[in-house]
Amino acid sequence: MNKAVPSEAKWTHNEEIKQAIPTLAGTIASTMADPALDRFAEDDQQFLKFHGIYQQDDRDLRKTGKKFIMMIRGRIPGGVMTPAQWQTFDDLSTRYGDHTLRITTRQSIQFHGVVKSGLASVVRGINQCLLSTLAACGDVNRNVLAPPTPAYTKAREEVFADCVAVADALRPRTRAYHAIWMEGVQLDLNAAENREFVDPLYGPTYLPRKFKVAFVIPPLNDLDVLTNDLGLIAVVEGDHVVGYNLAVGGGMGRSHGNEQTYPRLADVLGYFPREKLVDVAKAVLTIHRDFGDRTDRKHARLKYVVQERGVDWTRRQVEERAAVTLEPARSYRFTKQGDLYGWHRQVDGRWFLGVWVQSGRVKDTSEQRLKTALRQVADRFAVEFRLTANQNVIIANVTETDRASIQELLTAHAVPTENQGTTLNRVALSCPAMPTCGLALAESERYLPGLIDRIEAVCAELGLGGQEITIRMTGCPNGCARPYAAEIGFVGKAPGRYQIWLGGNEASTRLNRLWKDNVKDPDLIPELRVVLGRYARERREAEGFGDWVARVLWTESGAAGAA
Repeated sequence: MNKAVPSEAKWTHNEEIKQAIPTLAGTIASTMADPALDRFAEDDQQFLKFHGIYQQDDRDLRKTGKKFIMMIRGRIPGGVMTPAQWQTFDDLSTRYGDHTLRITTRQSIQFHGVVKSGLASVVRGINQCLLSTLAACGDVNRNVLAPPTPAYTKAREEVFADCVAVADALRPRTRAYHAIWMEGVQLDLNAAENREFVDPLYGPTYLPRKFKVAFVIPPLNDLDVLTNDLGLIAVVEGDHVVGYNLAVGGGMGRSHGNEQTYPRLADVLGYFPREKLVDVAKAVLTIHRDFGDRTDRKHARLKYVVQERGVDWTRRQVEERAAVTLEPARSYRFTKQGDLYGWHRQVDGRWFLGVWVQSGRVKDTSEQRLKTALRQVADRFAVEFRLTANQNVIIANVTETDRASIQELLTAHAVPTENQGTTLNRVALSCPAMPTCGLALAESERYLPGLIDRIEAVCAELGLGGQEITIRMTGCPNGCARPYAAEIGFVGKAPGRYQIWLGGNEASTRLNRLWKDNVKDPDLIPELRVVLGRYARERREAEGFGDWVARVLWTESGAAGAA
């Protein structure tokens, strides 16, 4: 059960309302039924997150008054969608959203700009196509990630099946979700069955904060697996998964000015056989449930439990709770992260196409009609859509016959399949930030492309043109685009001001470090020019930018980074 709180400590308000209404129903259905209301009460906004919904407002319009809008996030295990599901999401974004689909860094799709009157239609439509929004946000396990690239046959199928199994096992069981969104019914919060409801896995107050799970098949670390609370590194023998190396305690979020918060990579605790997967997943989640900090949400992630109680303690807890003995980790090696672009042959003989989507925003513009093109692919071809953790989409299982037709369709809509984007753009990530995210301190998605153009110009001057450097930007320190695992990370500090973090690596197995704390927009390029210039002059043969930073700059500046 949940960790006892010392008498001098006080639970956060979120913990109190979860305990008071364990069904997570709040008064959401009553508010939905009242056309005079354009927003939800503050407590209901917290319950909405468990249903996959954030209430936001258009920050570009605040000077003339708040326009309340909703962000809705799908729960799509492994990021796999059928053509019919893609069609549904496309339709819903056009009818109720801002006419775009936003691919997230957790292999999901977000809708932006939905007003309250369209909210139920979006959630109901997603469920009718056999996906969900339940637990896409909130203090529960979020969307579970799985490798999207068709680099294996049986092994990838087995990992994806395991991803679905874990996603189902860690799903909250309250009937409030179905009652609100499918039936339009407000649960009676005073009824005994609702007042006394206890989720069989999560308990009466769920988790202290979010919980993230990812599967990966080495040597490709295309999901940044060590940045997750629970990472499952597949051990493959003869194209079959025999078990997993268990990684626990990763997470990106931190808070400016709070040294008690920090990004962290997961520790690899050992190896276990595949048949113990669900038991181990539940064990790790319940460690977070029972020992996570419920008095300070900024200190409530599992990574702090692992860091403060130790790896050996964590290993013993897993073994006891899952009735398993963890063996020494099996040998593995990550060589790189990232996606493949263009046409590639699958192991089974069919084809897949990696499509670069800038900042994950699927939309039509005057130059490129990406949204229309992908919709027509879904309309005409029996393929599989796979969302990646790098905000791109893979069109998989394409037959030899259909390949030419899909190529022709994409070309007609100005969607390239070769030479997609520039070198730096293809490996860049950004969060949405302004104008929809209420946490954003600075721009991200709207700002990063222009900044990358400027960085590429500097690289060309220095003889670094075509050099791949991972660049990630977030509008706040919460780290949704995983900036702390990038070779160059930009973290919003205030409007037009960013922290610069340097030193991640190509395999995404090393965190970067703070280099400059509060840099104004006009000073970003001058700061980077100095560092990139030194890299161009001092690098070893085939040495990546992040590796040079770790070898040279970290040695010079010490572990704490620069000013």
